[in-house]
Amino acid sequence: MNHKLEKLLRSLKWFTVTVLSFVFISRVFVPNCKFRTPTATVAFDTNGYLLGAKIASDGQWRFPQLDSVPKKFETCIKLYEDQYFDFHPGINPISILRALRINIKSGKTVQGGSTLTMQVARLIGPGGSRTIGKKIKELFISLHLEINCSKKEILALYASNAPFGGNVVGLDAAAWRYYSRNASQLSWAEYAVLAVLPNAPSLIYPGKNEEKLRNKRNNLLDKLKENGHIDAQTCKLSKLEELPSKPFPLPQYSYHLLDRVANSHQGQSVVTTIDKFVQQQVQTIINRHIEQLSSNEINNAAAIVIDVNTNTILAYTGNATNSWEHNNAVDIIKARRSTGSLLKPFLYGSMLTSGELLPQMLIPDIPTFIAGYSPKNYYLSYDGAVKANEALYRSLNVPFVRLLRQHGIERFYSTLKNMNMSSLVFDSGHYGLSLILGGAEGKLIEMSSMYASLARVLISFNNTFDYSYSDYGVASYLNSQKVQVRDGQKVISAAAIYNTFEALSQVNRPISEKGWKAFSSARKIAWKTGTSFGNKDAWAVGTTPKYVVGV
Repeated sequence: MNHKLEKLLRSLKWFTVTVLSFVFISRVFVPNCKFRTPTATVAFDTNGYLLGAKIASDGQWRFPQLDSVPKKFETCIKLYEDQYFDFHPGINPISILRALRINIKSGKTVQGGSTLTMQVARLIGPGGSRTIGKKIKELFISLHLEINCSKKEILALYASNAPFGGNVVGLDAAAWRYYSRNASQLSWAEYAVLAVLPNAPSLIYPGKNEEKLRNKRNNLLDKLKENGHIDAQTCKLSKLEELPSKPFPLPQYSYHLLDRVANSHQGQSVVTTIDKFVQQQVQTIINRHIEQLSSNEINNAAAIVIDVNTNTILAYTGNATNSWEHNNAVDIIKARRSTGSLLKPFLYGSMLTSGELLPQMLIPDIPTFIAGYSPKNYYLSYDGAVKANEALYRSLNVPFVRLLRQHGIERFYSTLKNMNMSSLVFDSGHYGLSLILGGAEGKLIEMSSMYASLARVLISFNNTFDYSYSDYGVASYLNSQKVQVRDGQKVISAAAIYNTFEALSQVNRPISEKGWKAFSSARKIAWKTGTSFGNKDAWAVGTTPKYVVGV
């Protein structure tokens, strides 16, 4: 009895030593099994469509780590590479012995015995020539992975980092490069192609090994049929599908937004608030207008569309993209440009809020000289006296300079700051009375957001009859950033906003759009234009209860 107990204790001792040795080796020699390779910056629209991607710093199209693998691809890759993946501890001795026997019999390496876990270990480990030492380290990494990760996590690591030919790495990148679709939207035939590629990534080169690739795919499809994953009809039809001929360029629906995403979320996968279809329409319209205006030496334009309710950006077109000869890579949306008359509605609303002004009040429109400053109206004429709301929708300069002087430059400057106009980098004295006529610079994203804020405050009041004001924040292009609510601070009252928008809805449209009211799709729009000194910049911001469009 004592002899048996002694034998049991000796066995437990050796078992404990073995386990502790493995843990020690894993911690010391395999301290981290994470991939350190750089990844591409990837932007998706709010519905999951790919907007664009910036290649990783090492020149590889390697998308960020997958959380999960599509079930069809999982079935294909297990059947092709490692049928016992769900059961082995990272190493499959039977597969290794079988491969060794076949290779010895053939006199060359024709079959490998690596499991999917061992292939992940090889991708993690250092490159270069294969040595016994590296192979042993890969075995330890494989065991380490099996202990610390679930089978689904190991499979996701493989799918995210396996080579798929050329500089395409990972399932996501391969799906977009070879099929122009999301990895979850592929057919059985397409998954079969991608399952065989990591084993022989050179097969993807156009016209080089097409027959070999087709045979490998078809053999896998036959296996899928034999194992009951697909029926005979699906197998037959799948074999008729074309192979990818060459990599497709990745979509680029918003070059300039992708730059912003890359600056703030480099190497990450980001879901934006952009609607791909709205983005496409806006970019097409901008490009078409620039083609028409280029004869007048106008070669740059930008547009932004904001959802008023959510304060999120639906379209972000930083510049025309049908030419790159006129600095079209520059993102105008975030550029600081002279505001022209774009700030007049905010002064009008502020003075209505404070009771200094009424919409029908007559205000002077006469030649004015203030400390050497003599503002002029656009058409160089004067009306003598004009109603306040008419002065706004006609965008008269002289009356608004006089109103700013009455209201106070510092006071109005504070209002703009409260609305998060960050482009006011100097104090109010620096801008003086020219602040209302374009003496300050604004950003299209901020100016459009300020109009959206007014619309949101008015909608909130109409719905709740309560003066609870939405935060006057800049619209977001990230799904993770939501508009905040700030109570108790009245920047411009709901009544003042209503009267401001009523005046702006009277703005005359261009002569070319004279019959707009005859269209059934016509909508009442409050809009404001602005032109900077010397006609260097032209602005237009249109506001409805649902959207703000800034150009």
